[in-house]
Amino acid sequence: MTRELYGIIPPLTTPFTPEGNVYEAGLRTLVDFQVAGGSHGLFICGTYGSGPVMTLEERKRVHEIVVEQVAGRMTIVAHVGTTSTEQSVELAQHAEAAGVDYIASVAPFYLHHDAPTITQFFKDLVDAVKIPVYVYNNPKASGADIPPALLRRLAEVGVQGIKDSGFGYIEFAHFVLELTQDYPDFRFIVGTEGFALPAFMAGASGCVSGLANVFPEVMVALWDAWIARDYEKAQMLQMKILKARKFLHIPSSTNAACYAGLHARGIDVGVPKRPVLPVPEDKAEQMLAAFREIGLL
Repeated sequence: MTRELYGIIPPLTTPFTPEGNVYEAGLRTLVDFQVAGGSHGLFICGTYGSGPVMTLEERKRVHEIVVEQVAGRMTIVAHVGTTSTEQSVELAQHAEAAGVDYIASVAPFYLHHDAPTITQFFKDLVDAVKIPVYVYNNPKASGADIPPALLRRLAEVGVQGIKDSGFGYIEFAHFVLELTQDYPDFRFIVGTEGFALPAFMAGASGCVSGLANVFPEVMVALWDAWIARDYEKAQMLQMKILKARKFLHIPSSTNAACYAGLHARGIDVGVPKRPVLPVPEDKAEQMLAAFREIGLL
């Protein structure tokens, strides 16, 4: 039976060695940090996880390490997006064999594809595995937008959910309006903590939160307040999260910012993988000082 996907799902940072290899000890430590922080799932090899800059073999190794370290304690989603159907299918089948619970993918990127091509890409993924496939809507990174009409078509070919990183509340709500009546089992995951609470209220069953890479506790507290219907506390936490999110954007790369933040919390996650560079010292200190000011460090 498929493990439920819900709650706070960090898009897990992937630790690397200075030579650019997957840093296994750091990855295992990071998984345990997320379990201790109360996260409900992990989204691996996505944007924050540097999936698109890794080789297929590196991504497969991350699948294996994370599944082994999680040991059934949380739900795992593997992002398998590439420029090629063949490579994405290869990653999807490996993730399934390794024990990953869900597959997610952006539309194939770099080349600009039309709706029939994107639909066929996702049908090929659905046909290649038995575990659920989600579409990862990230127009800024992939160059392909998934409008509600296309999302309906993807649901028709077997896609079971969406992780939406379009960063627009109205667009997210339109997805819910488009699918809920005819596809009541279709699931909606919001891909930013920026409007997590409004998204929960609109029907999101979880949030893939970059901030939760470094501060899972504050995101889990928001989720717990939402579940308890403590709306006053949830609203207060949402505003604190928005402030923290601004600080995470002080460096030019939020991906790199997570490494600096995790090191400040005593979690050895190595370094980013080139071409991503570590945060310059002055920017890192500015960000960390801001986090200290609001009590996160």
